[in-house]
Amino acid sequence: MTDTARIAPLSRHLLAALVLAALPLGAAEPVDHEMVTRIRQEGLKRSQVMATLRGLTDGFGPRLTGSPAHAAAAAWAEEKLRAWGLERVRQEEIPFGEGWSFTHAEVRALAPFALPLRALPLAWTPGTAGPVRGAAMRAKLASEADFEALRGAVRGKVLVLEPNPEEARGPAPPKDPTEERPFRRHDEKSLADVEAFRIPGDGDGESWVERARKRWAFAEARNRFLAEEGVLATVEQSTRRHGILWVTGGGGGGWPGRSRGVPGLAMSEEHFGRIGRALDAGREVELEIDVAAAFHPERGPVGNVLAEIPGTDRRDEIVMAGAHLDSWHTGTGATDNGAGVAVVMEAARILKALGVKPRRTIRIALWAGEEQGLLGSRAYAAEHLASRPAPAEPEIAALPDFLWGETWPLAPKPAHAKHSVYFNLDHGSGRIRGVYAQENAAAAEIFRAWLAPFADLGATAVTMRATGSTDHVPFDAVGVPGFQFVQDGLEYMSRTWHTDLDTLEHASREDLMQAATVMASFLYHAAMRDEPFPRKPLPEAPPAAPGR
Repeated sequence: MTDTARIAPLSRHLLAALVLAALPLGAAEPVDHEMVTRIRQEGLKRSQVMATLRGLTDGFGPRLTGSPAHAAAAAWAEEKLRAWGLERVRQEEIPFGEGWSFTHAEVRALAPFALPLRALPLAWTPGTAGPVRGAAMRAKLASEADFEALRGAVRGKVLVLEPNPEEARGPAPPKDPTEERPFRRHDEKSLADVEAFRIPGDGDGESWVERARKRWAFAEARNRFLAEEGVLATVEQSTRRHGILWVTGGGGGGWPGRSRGVPGLAMSEEHFGRIGRALDAGREVELEIDVAAAFHPERGPVGNVLAEIPGTDRRDEIVMAGAHLDSWHTGTGATDNGAGVAVVMEAARILKALGVKPRRTIRIALWAGEEQGLLGSRAYAAEHLASRPAPAEPEIAALPDFLWGETWPLAPKPAHAKHSVYFNLDHGSGRIRGVYAQENAAAAEIFRAWLAPFADLGATAVTMRATGSTDHVPFDAVGVPGFQFVQDGLEYMSRTWHTDLDTLEHASREDLMQAATVMASFLYHAAMRDEPFPRKPLPEAPPAAPGR
């Protein structure tokens, strides 16, 4: 290990030790150090985590929700979990529309220069049924007001789209090259920043769900406009530099009744820029596009994969860990989120290999549809944890439930009280450096004790901050403790997240081994506690806005 790879500075070790030593006698969370030693031995010396990740990514490639590869990967995971001895291995179906896949994409410039162009299709957009040719044309499609300027003038054209901030298709690249740090590990300063709590704003302004509803409505209007006007295809710029393609979804997103639009592609910044400059100079640009894509309306069930290590005296209580099995379609989903899947599966394998007899049942979940709106974990929460009424407004109730926002009253189900805690991993293949306590002070103290045996592996940080955007959120939102780990970023945000570079080559073996070992220890200790895992108060409806 090089000096730059060394983490968890000694000062953090000493601080953690001093904090634990200063606690009143009997107040510290108990830690089974003998079991931690056994978990470390199995997880760090006999690991199968990379074999699992290799089997998932090289065996099934991209796993877009509802695609044949997604269904095959779920069946493979079930078979593997059964072979390791887990029980009640099953799938719970979730609502979803049609699947989609592509097998070929080729884009060429024919004039004023001849060049193969780097571009890949947006998921759920149609193919071209063979090579098609058309003139490129710059276009702005940021709102429905832009339609009139294009109506009647775009038939047979390839629209080169100006960036639309409302679409938020990935983070913008840094303007200053000196700010680019493709590979990132936390150091003491950055971990201290993560641990520092930030008081949120007052919540004024448009909420994320209001913005999401507007994007949903506009996407449908734009797709119908493009199809009705006979647009040949659309091309948008990738938000990554250096030829990396950041590609997610388009069309109707697989949802029933939505317009599929026209073929849509994301193109590398360099090639997109050259086409744009030619158009700006008044030159005619002709493109040839050939995309082979297929929709899969007659697919098998889309479901969450669940498996268990049964508990003993408290077997009706559930301790969970999960990660999402689905991915986007241009890489093989190695870091988003094959890494999390492999870690969760490996944590379960470690505990089974050690013959652990947990007090509470340990359940693992490999979620479907995370990339389309946390669909799998939301469906699980609605089925097992708590229900919410449909919105009173008919136009909102007609939307998918992930666009409803929080409706009230929240009605906990019987299993709500039996779900003790949920742990999630979904920030790439970097090692665990700590955990977000989701503003749960009692949980933070427990986590500090559980992390102490892993300080030498860099896991030290406990932050009271809440983090979002992944599968712990539906648990936290209904009052069941749900947590995401703090991880080293590595190349996740700079290169692999939602890009064609999300492949096994960018996953870190040692980091995944460490993460699975920490995950296994957290699951074990949560399953063995004498007391229930501490909870925050049950969420309550916000006060009505003035005038309502």
